[in-house]
Amino acid sequence: MKKFDILIIGSGPGGEKAAVQAAKLGKRVAVIERQQYIGGAGLHTGTLPSKTLRETAVFLAGFKQRAVFGFQCTVGRDITLHELIYRKNDVIRKQMEVITDHFSRNNIEIVYGEASFLDKNRLAVKNAAGVKDEFFGDVIIIAAGTRPARPKEVPFDQEHIYDSDTILKLDKIPSTMTIIGGGVIGCEYACIFSALGVQVTLIEKKERLLKFADEEIVNSLTYWMRHAGIVLRLNEEVTNIVVEKKDRIATQLKSGKQVVSEKMLYTMGRVGNTDALNLSALGIKPDSKGLLKVNDSFQTSADNIYAVGDVIGFPSLAATSREQGRRAVCRAFQKEGVTCDIASYLPYGIYTIPEISMVGETEEGLTSKGISYEVGTAMFHEVARGQIIGDTHGMLKLLFHRETRHLLGVHIIGEKASELIHIGQAVMSFNGTIDYFKDVVFNYPTLSDAYKIAALNGLNRL
Repeated sequence: MKKFDILIIGSGPGGEKAAVQAAKLGKRVAVIERQQYIGGAGLHTGTLPSKTLRETAVFLAGFKQRAVFGFQCTVGRDITLHELIYRKNDVIRKQMEVITDHFSRNNIEIVYGEASFLDKNRLAVKNAAGVKDEFFGDVIIIAAGTRPARPKEVPFDQEHIYDSDTILKLDKIPSTMTIIGGGVIGCEYACIFSALGVQVTLIEKKERLLKFADEEIVNSLTYWMRHAGIVLRLNEEVTNIVVEKKDRIATQLKSGKQVVSEKMLYTMGRVGNTDALNLSALGIKPDSKGLLKVNDSFQTSADNIYAVGDVIGFPSLAATSREQGRRAVCRAFQKEGVTCDIASYLPYGIYTIPEISMVGETEEGLTSKGISYEVGTAMFHEVARGQIIGDTHGMLKLLFHRETRHLLGVHIIGEKASELIHIGQAVMSFNGTIDYFKDVVFNYPTLSDAYKIAALNGLNRL
Protein backbone atom coordinates (compact mmCIF):
# COMPACT_ATOMS: atom_id res chain seq x y z
CA MET A 1 0.00 0.00 0.00
CA LYS A 2 1.33 3.40 -1.03
CA LYS A 3 0.91 6.23 1.48
CA PHE A 4 0.38 9.90 0.64
CA ASP A 5 -0.54 13.06 2.51
CA ILE A 6 -3.34 13.65 0.02
CA LEU A 7 -5.10 11.66 -2.69
CA ILE A 8 -7.04 13.49 -5.40
CA ILE A 9 -9.62 11.69 -7.52
CA GLY A 10 -9.75 13.38 -10.93
CA SER A 11 -7.28 15.49 -12.93
CA GLY A 12 -9.68 18.13 -14.28
CA PRO A 13 -9.42 21.83 -13.36
CA GLY A 14 -10.36 21.27 -9.69
CA GLY A 15 -8.12 18.25 -9.19
CA GLU A 16 -5.17 19.79 -10.99
CA LYS A 17 -5.12 22.98 -8.91
CA ALA A 18 -5.71 21.04 -5.70
CA ALA A 19 -2.71 18.85 -6.48
CA VAL A 20 -0.36 21.73 -7.25
CA GLN A 21 -1.48 23.67 -4.15
CA ALA A 22 -0.90 20.63 -1.93
CA ALA A 23 2.56 20.13 -3.44
CA LYS A 24 3.41 23.79 -2.80
CA LEU A 25 2.57 23.14 0.85
CA GLY A 26 5.16 20.38 0.91
CA LYS A 27 2.69 17.49 0.86
CA ARG A 28 3.15 14.16 -0.89
CA VAL A 29 0.43 14.06 -3.56
CA ALA A 30 -1.11 11.45 -5.87
CA VAL A 31 -3.72 12.19 -8.54
CA ILE A 32 -5.92 9.29 -9.62
CA GLU A 33 -7.39 9.55 -13.13
CA ARG A 34 -9.77 6.95 -14.55
CA GLN A 35 -9.19 7.97 -18.18
CA GLN A 36 -5.96 7.18 -20.00
CA TYR A 37 -5.20 10.90 -20.23
CA ILE A 38 -5.18 13.82 -17.82
CA GLY A 39 -7.19 17.02 -17.98
CA GLY A 40 -10.76 15.82 -17.43
CA ALA A 41 -13.85 16.84 -19.37
CA GLY A 42 -12.86 20.51 -19.33
CA LEU A 43 -9.84 19.77 -21.51
CA HIS A 44 -11.16 16.96 -23.71
CA THR A 45 -14.95 17.16 -24.18
CA GLY A 46 -16.18 20.38 -22.59
CA THR A 47 -14.65 23.80 -22.08
CA LEU A 48 -11.68 23.77 -24.44
CA PRO A 49 -13.20 21.95 -27.47
CA SER A 50 -16.47 23.92 -27.37
CA LYS A 51 -14.69 27.26 -27.02
CA THR A 52 -12.34 26.35 -29.86
CA LEU A 53 -15.37 25.53 -31.98
CA ARG A 54 -16.99 28.82 -31.00
CA GLU A 55 -14.00 30.88 -32.08
CA THR A 56 -13.81 28.98 -35.36
CA ALA A 57 -17.53 29.47 -35.99
CA VAL A 58 -17.29 33.20 -35.25
CA PHE A 59 -14.37 33.51 -37.65
CA LEU A 60 -15.84 31.42 -40.47
CA ALA A 61 -19.26 33.01 -40.23
CA GLY A 62 -17.72 36.48 -40.38
CA PHE A 63 -19.65 37.52 -37.26
CA LYS A 64 -17.34 40.45 -36.52
CA GLN A 65 -16.72 41.36 -40.14
CA ARG A 66 -20.41 41.62 -41.05
CA ALA A 67 -20.85 44.85 -39.13
CA VAL A 68 -17.47 46.29 -40.06
CA PHE A 69 -16.95 45.32 -43.69
CA GLY A 70 -20.45 44.35 -44.82
CA PHE A 71 -19.80 40.80 -45.96
CA GLN A 72 -20.57 37.33 -44.75
CA CYS A 73 -18.64 34.18 -45.59
CA THR A 74 -20.41 30.86 -45.96
CA VAL A 75 -19.65 27.38 -44.71
CA GLY A 76 -19.99 24.37 -46.98
CA ARG A 77 -22.48 21.70 -45.91
CA ASP A 78 -19.95 18.91 -46.27
CA ILE A 79 -17.49 20.39 -43.80
CA THR A 80 -17.05 18.31 -40.63
CA LEU A 81 -16.64 19.46 -37.06
CA HIS A 82 -13.24 17.81 -37.04
CA GLU A 83 -12.15 20.18 -39.80
CA LEU A 84 -13.68 23.16 -38.01
CA ILE A 85 -11.68 22.51 -34.86
CA TYR A 86 -8.57 21.11 -36.50
CA ARG A 87 -6.43 22.92 -33.92
CA LYS A 88 -8.22 21.25 -31.01
CA ASN A 89 -5.90 18.25 -30.75
CA ASP A 90 -2.83 20.45 -30.91
CA VAL A 91 -4.18 22.76 -28.20
CA ILE A 92 -5.15 19.80 -26.01
CA ARG A 93 -1.72 18.24 -26.46
CA LYS A 94 0.02 21.44 -25.43
CA GLN A 95 -2.23 21.92 -22.40
CA MET A 96 -1.64 18.32 -21.34
CA GLU A 97 2.09 18.97 -21.60
CA VAL A 98 1.70 21.99 -19.33
CA ILE A 99 -0.22 19.99 -16.71
CA THR A 100 2.20 17.06 -16.92
CA ASP A 101 5.13 19.44 -16.51
CA HIS A 102 3.49 21.03 -13.44
CA PHE A 103 2.92 17.61 -11.91
CA SER A 104 6.48 16.49 -12.69
CA ARG A 105 8.15 19.61 -11.30
CA ASN A 106 6.11 19.32 -8.11
CA ASN A 107 6.69 15.56 -7.69
CA ILE A 108 2.99 14.77 -8.05
CA GLU A 109 2.36 11.12 -8.87
CA ILE A 110 -0.25 10.30 -11.53
CA VAL A 111 -2.10 7.02 -11.09
CA TYR A 112 -4.32 5.84 -13.97
CA GLY A 113 -7.29 3.73 -12.91
CA GLU A 114 -10.79 3.60 -11.39
CA ALA A 115 -10.87 4.56 -7.71
CA SER A 116 -13.24 3.27 -5.05
CA PHE A 117 -13.24 3.81 -1.29
CA LEU A 118 -12.32 1.06 1.12
CA ASP A 119 -12.62 3.39 4.10
CA LYS A 120 -12.12 7.10 4.81
CA ASN A 121 -8.36 6.87 4.22
CA ARG A 122 -7.95 4.03 1.73
CA LEU A 123 -8.69 3.78 -1.97
CA ALA A 124 -8.59 0.75 -4.22
CA VAL A 125 -7.54 1.68 -7.75
CA LYS A 126 -8.11 -0.73 -10.65
CA ASN A 127 -6.09 -0.05 -13.78
CA ALA A 128 -6.99 -0.83 -17.39
CA ALA A 129 -5.53 -4.33 -17.05
CA GLY A 130 -7.79 -5.07 -14.11
CA VAL A 131 -4.97 -4.99 -11.55
CA LYS A 132 -5.83 -3.37 -8.21
CA ASP A 133 -3.53 -1.30 -6.00
CA GLU A 134 -4.26 0.18 -2.61
CA PHE A 135 -3.53 3.80 -1.66
CA PHE A 136 -3.65 5.58 1.70
CA GLY A 137 -4.22 9.32 2.14
CA ASP A 138 -4.59 11.49 5.22
CA VAL A 139 -6.81 13.76 3.11
CA ILE A 140 -8.81 12.75 0.05
CA ILE A 141 -10.34 15.20 -2.43
CA ILE A 142 -13.07 14.07 -4.82
CA ALA A 143 -12.83 16.00 -8.11
CA ALA A 144 -14.43 13.31 -10.24
CA GLY A 145 -16.52 15.69 -12.37
CA THR A 146 -19.79 14.97 -14.15
CA ARG A 147 -21.10 13.46 -17.37
CA PRO A 148 -24.13 14.34 -19.51
CA ALA A 149 -27.46 13.03 -18.23
CA ARG A 150 -28.98 10.38 -20.51
CA PRO A 151 -32.64 9.76 -19.63
CA LYS A 152 -34.06 6.45 -20.84
CA GLU A 153 -36.86 8.19 -22.73
CA VAL A 154 -34.36 9.94 -25.03
CA PRO A 155 -33.24 7.55 -27.82
CA PHE A 156 -29.56 8.50 -27.96
CA ASP A 157 -27.59 7.07 -30.86
CA GLN A 158 -24.44 7.84 -32.81
CA GLU A 159 -26.27 9.20 -35.85
CA HIS A 160 -29.18 11.43 -34.80
CA ILE A 161 -29.27 12.34 -31.10
CA TYR A 162 -26.19 13.57 -29.25
CA ASP A 163 -25.14 14.86 -25.83
CA SER A 164 -22.49 17.49 -25.10
CA ASP A 165 -19.74 14.83 -25.10
CA THR A 166 -20.67 13.15 -28.38
CA ILE A 167 -21.73 16.23 -30.38
CA LEU A 168 -18.11 16.82 -31.41
CA LYS A 169 -18.26 13.52 -33.31
CA LEU A 170 -20.96 14.88 -35.63
CA ASP A 171 -20.02 13.80 -39.15
CA LYS A 172 -21.11 16.98 -40.94
CA ILE A 173 -22.92 20.25 -40.37
CA PRO A 174 -26.68 19.61 -40.63
CA SER A 175 -29.26 21.95 -42.10
CA THR A 176 -31.46 21.85 -38.99
CA MET A 177 -30.91 21.02 -35.34
CA THR A 178 -33.07 20.82 -32.22
CA ILE A 179 -31.38 21.61 -28.91
CA ILE A 180 -33.16 20.60 -25.71
CA GLY A 181 -32.13 22.62 -22.67
CA GLY A 182 -31.60 26.37 -22.35
CA GLY A 183 -28.78 26.27 -19.84
CA VAL A 184 -25.19 27.36 -20.45
CA ILE A 185 -24.29 24.42 -22.71
CA GLY A 186 -27.52 24.60 -24.72
CA CYS A 187 -27.25 28.35 -25.31
CA GLU A 188 -23.58 28.17 -26.27
CA TYR A 189 -24.10 25.41 -28.82
CA ALA A 190 -27.24 27.07 -30.19
CA CYS A 191 -25.18 30.17 -30.97
CA ILE A 192 -22.29 28.15 -32.39
CA PHE A 193 -24.40 26.13 -34.81
CA SER A 194 -26.48 29.14 -35.79
CA ALA A 195 -23.26 30.98 -36.69
CA LEU A 196 -22.41 28.01 -38.92
CA GLY A 197 -25.66 28.44 -40.83
CA VAL A 198 -27.72 25.76 -39.09
CA GLN A 199 -31.42 26.44 -38.47
CA VAL A 200 -31.55 25.92 -34.70
CA THR A 201 -34.61 25.43 -32.50
CA LEU A 202 -33.87 25.69 -28.77
CA ILE A 203 -36.42 24.19 -26.36
CA GLU A 204 -36.43 25.25 -22.69
CA LYS A 205 -39.02 24.25 -20.10
CA LYS A 206 -38.54 27.45 -18.05
CA GLU A 207 -40.00 30.80 -19.07
CA ARG A 208 -36.57 32.29 -19.80
CA LEU A 209 -33.00 31.26 -20.46
CA LEU A 210 -30.17 31.26 -17.90
CA LYS A 211 -32.33 31.84 -14.85
CA PHE A 212 -29.32 32.62 -12.62
CA ALA A 213 -28.13 35.55 -14.76
CA ASP A 214 -29.35 39.16 -14.80
CA GLU A 215 -32.71 39.36 -16.56
CA GLU A 216 -31.89 42.45 -18.63
CA ILE A 217 -28.68 40.88 -19.93
CA VAL A 218 -30.48 37.62 -20.74
CA ASN A 219 -33.23 39.54 -22.52
CA SER A 220 -30.58 41.18 -24.68
CA LEU A 221 -28.98 37.80 -25.40
CA THR A 222 -32.41 36.38 -26.29
CA TYR A 223 -32.97 39.22 -28.74
CA TRP A 224 -29.66 38.62 -30.51
CA MET A 225 -30.19 34.86 -30.59
CA ARG A 226 -33.54 35.40 -32.31
CA HIS A 227 -31.92 37.98 -34.58
CA ALA A 228 -29.43 35.27 -35.60
CA GLY A 229 -32.35 33.03 -36.62
CA ILE A 230 -32.54 30.79 -33.56
CA VAL A 231 -36.12 29.75 -32.81
CA LEU A 232 -36.73 29.77 -29.06
CA ARG A 233 -39.46 27.56 -27.61
CA LEU A 234 -39.60 28.76 -24.00
CA ASN A 235 -41.86 27.40 -21.26
CA GLU A 236 -42.24 24.26 -23.34
CA GLU A 237 -41.96 20.65 -22.16
CA VAL A 238 -40.88 17.74 -24.35
CA THR A 239 -43.24 14.76 -24.22
CA ASN A 240 -41.85 12.50 -26.94
CA ILE A 241 -38.86 12.14 -29.27
CA VAL A 242 -39.04 9.89 -32.29
CA VAL A 243 -36.45 9.18 -34.98
CA GLU A 244 -38.91 8.81 -37.85
CA LYS A 245 -36.47 8.10 -40.64
CA LYS A 246 -33.00 9.01 -41.74
CA ASP A 247 -32.27 12.68 -41.02
CA ARG A 248 -35.68 13.31 -39.47
CA ILE A 249 -36.27 13.61 -35.72
CA ALA A 250 -39.73 14.62 -34.52
CA THR A 251 -39.94 16.25 -31.09
CA GLN A 252 -43.43 16.50 -29.61
CA LEU A 253 -44.14 19.26 -27.08
CA LYS A 254 -46.75 19.28 -24.32
CA SER A 255 -48.37 22.34 -25.92
CA GLY A 256 -49.10 20.32 -29.07
CA LYS A 257 -46.27 21.82 -31.13
CA GLN A 258 -43.91 19.60 -33.06
CA VAL A 259 -40.30 20.36 -33.97
CA VAL A 260 -38.65 18.46 -36.83
CA SER A 261 -34.90 18.48 -37.50
CA GLU A 262 -32.02 16.45 -38.90
CA LYS A 263 -30.04 16.27 -35.65
CA MET A 264 -30.68 16.77 -31.94
CA LEU A 265 -28.48 17.87 -29.04
CA TYR A 266 -29.75 17.01 -25.56
CA THR A 267 -28.27 19.20 -22.81
CA MET A 268 -30.73 18.75 -19.93
CA GLY A 269 -28.46 18.35 -16.95
CA ARG A 270 -25.41 16.39 -15.91
CA VAL A 271 -24.83 13.67 -13.33
CA GLY A 272 -21.91 13.25 -10.95
CA ASN A 273 -19.28 10.58 -11.55
CA THR A 274 -19.79 9.17 -8.05
CA ASP A 275 -21.55 5.88 -8.72
CA ALA A 276 -18.32 3.81 -8.82
CA LEU A 277 -16.67 5.41 -5.77
CA ASN A 278 -18.35 3.16 -3.16
CA LEU A 279 -19.27 6.19 -1.07
CA SER A 280 -21.72 4.10 0.92
CA ALA A 281 -18.71 2.67 2.75
CA LEU A 282 -18.23 6.14 4.23
CA GLY A 283 -21.86 6.96 4.90
CA ILE A 284 -21.76 9.66 2.20
CA LYS A 285 -24.89 9.70 0.07
CA PRO A 286 -24.94 11.65 -3.21
CA ASP A 287 -28.18 13.33 -4.25
CA SER A 288 -30.43 12.08 -7.06
CA LYS A 289 -28.04 13.57 -9.63
CA GLY A 290 -24.97 11.96 -8.11
CA LEU A 291 -23.75 15.28 -6.71
CA LEU A 292 -22.12 15.72 -3.30
CA LYS A 293 -23.04 18.13 -0.53
CA VAL A 294 -20.20 20.09 1.07
CA ASN A 295 -19.82 22.88 3.61
CA ASP A 296 -18.13 26.26 3.09
CA SER A 297 -14.74 24.54 3.32
CA PHE A 298 -15.74 22.01 0.63
CA GLN A 299 -15.75 19.32 3.29
CA THR A 300 -18.13 16.35 3.03
CA SER A 301 -19.75 14.65 6.02
CA ALA A 302 -16.48 12.72 6.43
CA ASP A 303 -14.03 15.14 8.08
CA ASN A 304 -10.97 14.28 5.95
CA ILE A 305 -12.78 13.98 2.62
CA TYR A 306 -13.45 17.04 0.46
CA ALA A 307 -15.20 17.52 -2.88
CA VAL A 308 -14.72 20.26 -5.50
CA GLY A 309 -15.70 21.13 -9.04
CA ASP A 310 -18.67 19.97 -11.07
CA VAL A 311 -19.31 17.07 -8.71
CA ILE A 312 -20.67 19.51 -6.09
CA GLY A 313 -23.00 21.24 -8.57
CA PHE A 314 -23.57 24.90 -9.46
CA PRO A 315 -21.86 26.84 -10.93
CA SER A 316 -19.92 23.96 -12.54
CA LEU A 317 -17.44 26.18 -14.35
CA ALA A 318 -13.77 25.43 -14.93
CA ALA A 319 -12.72 28.74 -13.36
CA THR A 320 -14.65 28.14 -10.13
CA SER A 321 -13.53 24.50 -9.97
CA ARG A 322 -9.88 25.56 -10.07
CA GLU A 323 -10.30 27.93 -7.15
CA GLN A 324 -12.40 25.43 -5.19
CA GLY A 325 -9.62 22.86 -5.50
CA ARG A 326 -7.01 25.29 -4.22
CA ARG A 327 -9.15 26.50 -1.34
CA ALA A 328 -10.12 22.98 -0.26
CA VAL A 329 -6.45 22.06 0.13
CA CYS A 330 -5.74 25.21 2.13
CA ARG A 331 -8.66 24.45 4.45
CA ALA A 332 -7.70 20.78 4.81
CA PHE A 333 -4.19 21.63 5.97
CA GLN A 334 -5.18 24.73 7.97
CA LYS A 335 -3.30 27.11 5.69
CA GLU A 336 -5.91 29.88 5.67
CA GLY A 337 -3.30 32.53 4.94
CA VAL A 338 -2.71 31.00 1.52
CA THR A 339 -6.33 31.56 0.52
CA CYS A 340 -7.25 35.01 -0.76
CA ASP A 341 -10.66 36.45 0.10
CA ILE A 342 -11.18 37.77 -3.42
CA ALA A 343 -12.37 34.29 -4.39
CA SER A 344 -15.67 35.25 -2.77
CA TYR A 345 -16.43 37.13 -5.99
CA LEU A 346 -16.30 34.35 -8.55
CA PRO A 347 -17.01 35.43 -12.14
CA TYR A 348 -19.21 33.62 -14.63
CA GLY A 349 -18.34 33.52 -18.31
CA ILE A 350 -20.91 32.22 -20.79
CA TYR A 351 -19.53 31.89 -24.31
CA THR A 352 -22.64 32.53 -26.33
CA ILE A 353 -22.59 34.84 -29.37
CA PRO A 354 -22.44 37.53 -28.08
CA GLU A 355 -20.80 36.31 -24.88
CA ILE A 356 -21.99 37.38 -21.44
CA SER A 357 -20.24 37.56 -18.09
CA MET A 358 -21.18 38.52 -14.55
CA VAL A 359 -19.87 38.86 -11.03
CA GLY A 360 -21.71 39.67 -7.81
CA GLU A 361 -25.40 40.38 -7.33
CA THR A 362 -28.18 40.62 -9.89
CA GLU A 363 -30.99 43.15 -9.79
CA GLU A 364 -33.42 40.36 -8.91
CA GLY A 365 -31.22 39.24 -6.03
CA LEU A 366 -30.81 42.74 -4.60
CA THR A 367 -34.55 43.37 -4.86
CA SER A 368 -35.39 40.16 -3.01
CA LYS A 369 -32.94 41.10 -0.23
CA GLY A 370 -34.38 44.59 0.10
CA ILE A 371 -31.07 46.29 -0.65
CA SER A 372 -31.24 49.88 -1.90
CA TYR A 373 -29.26 49.99 -5.15
CA GLU A 374 -28.83 52.02 -8.29
CA VAL A 375 -27.83 51.11 -11.84
CA GLY A 376 -25.30 52.57 -14.24
CA THR A 377 -25.14 51.40 -17.85
CA ALA A 378 -22.97 51.94 -20.90
CA MET A 379 -23.82 50.78 -24.41
CA PHE A 380 -20.87 49.71 -26.53
CA HIS A 381 -22.04 52.02 -29.31
CA GLU A 382 -21.19 54.88 -26.92
CA VAL A 383 -17.62 53.59 -26.62
CA ALA A 384 -15.18 54.47 -29.40
CA ARG A 385 -13.59 51.00 -29.38
CA GLY A 386 -17.04 49.46 -29.74
CA GLN A 387 -17.57 51.44 -32.94
CA ILE A 388 -14.10 50.55 -34.21
CA ILE A 389 -14.56 46.79 -33.81
CA GLY A 390 -18.18 46.84 -34.97
CA ASP A 391 -19.73 45.71 -31.68
CA THR A 392 -22.58 48.18 -31.30
CA HIS A 393 -24.95 45.85 -29.44
CA GLY A 394 -22.86 45.25 -26.31
CA MET A 395 -23.67 46.65 -22.87
CA LEU A 396 -21.99 47.00 -19.49
CA LYS A 397 -24.11 47.35 -16.37
CA LEU A 398 -22.99 48.32 -12.86
CA LEU A 399 -25.05 47.77 -9.70
CA PHE A 400 -24.04 49.78 -6.65
CA HIS A 401 -25.39 50.61 -3.19
CA ARG A 402 -27.32 53.85 -3.25
CA GLU A 403 -25.97 55.14 0.06
CA THR A 404 -22.43 53.71 0.35
CA ARG A 405 -21.84 53.56 -3.42
CA HIS A 406 -20.09 50.18 -2.98
CA LEU A 407 -20.04 48.12 -6.17
CA LEU A 408 -22.43 45.17 -5.79
CA GLY A 409 -22.52 43.56 -9.23
CA VAL A 410 -21.22 43.83 -12.79
CA HIS A 411 -22.98 42.40 -15.86
CA ILE A 412 -21.69 42.53 -19.43
CA ILE A 413 -22.87 41.34 -22.82
CA GLY A 414 -20.73 41.79 -25.89
CA GLU A 415 -17.20 41.45 -27.20
CA LYS A 416 -14.60 40.39 -24.57
CA ALA A 417 -17.23 40.30 -21.80
CA SER A 418 -15.44 37.48 -19.99
CA GLU A 419 -12.21 39.53 -20.04
CA LEU A 420 -13.73 42.89 -19.10
CA ILE A 421 -15.51 41.42 -16.05
CA HIS A 422 -12.25 41.15 -14.11
CA ILE A 423 -11.95 44.93 -13.78
CA GLY A 424 -15.20 45.05 -11.84
CA GLN A 425 -14.29 41.88 -9.95
CA ALA A 426 -11.08 43.47 -8.66
CA VAL A 427 -12.87 46.60 -7.46
CA MET A 428 -15.54 44.53 -5.68
CA SER A 429 -12.91 42.30 -4.07
CA PHE A 430 -11.30 45.30 -2.43
CA ASN A 431 -14.64 46.73 -1.33
CA GLY A 432 -14.40 49.58 -3.81
CA THR A 433 -17.05 52.09 -4.79
CA ILE A 434 -18.37 53.16 -8.16
CA ASP A 435 -16.41 56.41 -7.74
CA TYR A 436 -13.26 54.48 -8.66
CA PHE A 437 -14.45 54.29 -12.26
CA LYS A 438 -15.37 57.96 -12.26
CA ASP A 439 -11.87 59.00 -11.27
CA VAL A 440 -9.62 56.40 -12.91
CA VAL A 441 -8.05 56.90 -16.36
CA PHE A 442 -8.53 54.06 -18.88
CA ASN A 443 -6.58 53.67 -22.10
CA TYR A 444 -8.42 55.24 -25.02
CA PRO A 445 -9.91 53.84 -27.13
CA THR A 446 -10.70 50.64 -25.20
CA LEU A 447 -13.83 48.74 -24.25
CA SER A 448 -12.74 49.25 -20.62
CA ASP A 449 -13.80 52.88 -21.00
CA ALA A 450 -17.38 51.57 -20.74
CA TYR A 451 -16.81 51.34 -16.97
CA LYS A 452 -16.35 55.12 -16.75
CA ILE A 453 -19.40 55.79 -18.91
CA ALA A 454 -21.52 53.41 -16.85
CA ALA A 455 -20.28 54.92 -13.57
CA LEU A 456 -21.12 58.46 -14.65
CA ASN A 457 -24.51 57.24 -15.88
CA GLY A 458 -25.22 55.67 -12.49
CA LEU A 459 -24.00 58.60 -10.41
CA ASN A 460 -26.24 60.92 -12.43
CA ARG A 461 -29.20 58.93 -11.11
CA LEU A 462 -28.46 59.78 -7.47
